Amino acid sequence: MSAPLRLVLFDVDGTLVDSQGSIVSAMTACFDAQSLPVPEREAILSIVGLSLPNAMAQLASEHSDSVQHRLVEGYKEAYHAQRLEQGAAGSPLYPGARDAIEALHAVPEVLLGVATGKSQRGLDALIEAHGLERFFVTRQVADHHPSKPHPSMIDTARSETGVDAANTVMIGDTKFDMDMAHAAGVAGIGVTWGYHDRSVLDRATCIIETFDQLPRALDDIWT
Repeated sequence: MSAPLRLVLFDVDGTLVDSQGSIVSAMTACFDAQSLPVPEREAILSIVGLSLPNAMAQLASEHSDSVQHRLVEGYKEAYHAQRLEQGAAGSPLYPGARDAIEALHAVPEVLLGVATGKSQRGLDALIEAHGLERFFVTRQVADHHPSKPHPSMIDTARSETGVDAANTVMIGDTKFDMDMAHAAGVAGIGVTWGYHDRSVLDRATCIIETFDQLPRALDDIWT
């Protein structure tokens, strides 16, 4: 009897790539362009993972919708300019990320995907910059879904791949990722190298500290 299909979904920023420098720089640029005080670095990193309008609504909650919209557009422009200038160097893969992706991809019954607050343009550019095009069979982005922690990204990835909830795992560094996994009824693996403190990953099925620990974590969930 063949093994059931498994689906492993990765968050991107703070999980696969360390993009905090680019995120903080772009956020600084868009607030500066509107002559507004720039939020503290910790505040900026706390909203990574949310869709951009939701993130800006938190960072600029005292400002009008029109100001928030200008901030969103300014962030997109600044981030895009940085990506053109820096390429993959602006969002390097975390140690062990590529090896983990390649090892999972080599298992016939395992399908890989991403569920990210990035835009389609941003995700596609990042995947191309790192040469990861062949690995991910489903790519869920902020353009097409409500913001995390709504389960839409996971639900759609499961629908596209035909994998049931019991055989799906979401891997991420933020509370939003773990809450999304919980809302979708799938296991969540929290990682400690990203942007949210371990203490807020309370809905994680388990927590890992390095990519080397991922195979064992997946085995424990699926057996």
